[in-house]
Amino acid sequence: MQTDQSEPGSIEVTESAHSFGWMEAVRIALVAIAAIAVRIRLWHPVAPVDLVGIVGIVIGGWPIFKEAAENLAARRMTMELSMSIAIVAAAAIGEFFTALIITVFVLIAEVLENLTVARGRRAIRDLLDFLPRAVIVRRDGATREASVDELRPGDSVLVNPGALVPVDGVVIDGHSFVDQARITGESMPVEKLAGSPVYAGTINQSGAMEIRVGRIGRDTSYGKIIEAVEQAERSRAPIQRLADRLAGYLVYVALGAAAITFLVTRDIRATISVVIVAGACGIAAGTPLAILGGIGRAARLGAIIKGGRYLETLGRVDTVVLDKTGTLTFGRTEVQAVIAGPGITETEVLEAAAIAEMRSEHPLGKAIVAHAAMAGLHTGEPERLDYTPGRGIEAFANGSTILVGNRALMTAHGIAADAVANHEGGAASRVFVARDGRLLGAIMIGDTIRPEARSAIAALDRMRIGTVLLTGDSLPVAEAVARALSITRFEAELLPEAKLARIKELVASGRIVAMVGDGINDAPALAAANVGVAMGSGTEVARESGDVLLLGNDLLRFVETLAIARWTRRIIWQNFAGTIAVDFAGIVLAAVGILNPALAALVHVTSEMTFILNSARLLPRFDRTSAVANVRSAVGDDERAAGSLPATSGHTAASAN
Repeated sequence: MQTDQSEPGSIEVTESAHSFGWMEAVRIALVAIAAIAVRIRLWHPVAPVDLVGIVGIVIGGWPIFKEAAENLAARRMTMELSMSIAIVAAAAIGEFFTALIITVFVLIAEVLENLTVARGRRAIRDLLDFLPRAVIVRRDGATREASVDELRPGDSVLVNPGALVPVDGVVIDGHSFVDQARITGESMPVEKLAGSPVYAGTINQSGAMEIRVGRIGRDTSYGKIIEAVEQAERSRAPIQRLADRLAGYLVYVALGAAAITFLVTRDIRATISVVIVAGACGIAAGTPLAILGGIGRAARLGAIIKGGRYLETLGRVDTVVLDKTGTLTFGRTEVQAVIAGPGITETEVLEAAAIAEMRSEHPLGKAIVAHAAMAGLHTGEPERLDYTPGRGIEAFANGSTILVGNRALMTAHGIAADAVANHEGGAASRVFVARDGRLLGAIMIGDTIRPEARSAIAALDRMRIGTVLLTGDSLPVAEAVARALSITRFEAELLPEAKLARIKELVASGRIVAMVGDGINDAPALAAANVGVAMGSGTEVARESGDVLLLGNDLLRFVETLAIARWTRRIIWQNFAGTIAVDFAGIVLAAVGILNPALAALVHVTSEMTFILNSARLLPRFDRTSAVANVRSAVGDDERAAGSLPATSGHTAASAN
């Protein structure tokens, strides 16, 4: 077996004529019986010629000879060619038993290789089996269970609470919250009402829904994700081209060593053993199998790698550059703390601020109103309000004057803010609240660090991968984030072209850079990095620019993807080193007569399967239960307690300083 080089960019594994079925089983059995018959000389009607041996070699060797001829015509040097030479040479000197044993070993090895690779292909195709196969469909006013294959666009299906959505479509009745992190990357369940779109592979968390079928199976958004993974498998990594070249070189080395052995020893058995013992299928088939397994395993984590070359590059990454908003943080402005002045309660502070900000369109004002609503406060609206750009709001309600803004607004009205101004808040946006000339307190507003960000940065440090924070936000905000996450290298107030320049500088200095971002402003940097990693909740431009797409927005999944890429690269190089070591040791032992042809065939097949099975360790195992749990965990992770940091510089019009 060898990788198919007929189409550039393909890593399809040629399964030749060796798909394991009854014909292949019969072929192997017949060759084995022929070998036993030759060994015990069961039937030998024509003394000079071993008819049983010849028939066994023709039957068993035909697919091997056919593939060798095709490869030779295509000017490809493969192990099928060297094995064909060995089989014919052994038969030519009367070693029919040896020739048949070699044939049996090669046929068995081919079958095992094909079964292993087929398992890898199934591991990806089985992702579609995550979708329900049976659905409840409503037709002609009646409901019944039907196979998803029977569905047609326009049909109505019912989805119960806790069930997987089987199709892409539109809600026509019902109300629920749906976990669609696996498809869109959104961290929180999304409310679905009549007219809302829903996607196959998402989880209906609460109420029952009736859905009008839009797209089915591979035409769904989930199916398109699987298709992207399959296309990635067919892309060709540079290391695979190296594997193909190395496999060809090993065949040349084996044939050259065989020629030298014959010239020196005149021992045809030793010469045949040299040809037989050298094997390169562990490299030629093991390398694309490892790439296949790595891409498939990453896909199970929710990381869509768009090609084998990106998986290979991920395995060499030594620097990860991170955007802040939407990558390390949720990108949502939220109230982080309410600071009450002497003799004042936090509720009084929040209530007064919410009244003043009720009609505000400012992000900080919206955050205050939303927080008050979550706290169960029922506030009224101001009777009149005046907004001073760069300072804040002066509102009139219930006969009182409420001020909500920065220190400058307080100073302009003769109110001292020192009582709460020194409260520890890092670079958070500090909104002061006063009523009738008296300071009530302050509200700290900022973004929220993703709960997994700290663990992800710590894991990158343990992997000896450097981290760099590049953000367009203000320096105090960048410092606060970097300090919270123990990131030592950071730059702030960068425009998109400045980010791009920093990425280019890192790449030019010899660093292997992965850039992680989610916004339109990140797209140039994503394209310039060695590997661009786009967050699933980011903009369409960022997702298109990225070489890797994180569906769940979980940075820990990105770290796990890096670990998978390194594991893949390590396995490939283990196979390279192991194959070369075994081949050279085997050639020496065969040349001096220690390995006879049968033992050489055993060494060849055993080593080849060892390295292929080494690659097969990467193949993912599909577990429907754990798959559902993994999807649900995307929501659970985001609901854990998270650290706080300041709002972005564009939202600090009411900050203290």
